[in-house]
Amino acid sequence: MKIEEKNGGYLCQLTGWLDTNAATQFMEDIQPLMDHADKPIEIDCSELEYICSLGLRGLLKLNKESTVKGGSLLLSNVNGEIQKILTMTGFIKLFRITTK
Repeated sequence: MKIEEKNGGYLCQLTGWLDTNAATQFMEDIQPLMDHADKPIEIDCSELEYICSLGLRGLLKLNKESTVKGGSLLLSNVNGEIQKILTMTGFIKLFRITTK
């Protein structure tokens, strides 16, 4: 995971598998984004291959924090596999999403 400031907000690049082991670290790594959730946050999923329920929970938590603080969250470049997971779980309706 890589986070950088971009146009007054933040860009977070996710890569590989966000499985249970990686998701535990992900929950810690997104804390800076949680702290600045009043700003626009883009999560670039172009290189994300898989996401588990704990990873989805982290995104949901970040989305909620953004809503509370008046920021915004965008999941960008979502591929078909991740879109399928979001659809199966019903999370697709909870996020602003752009596809790859």
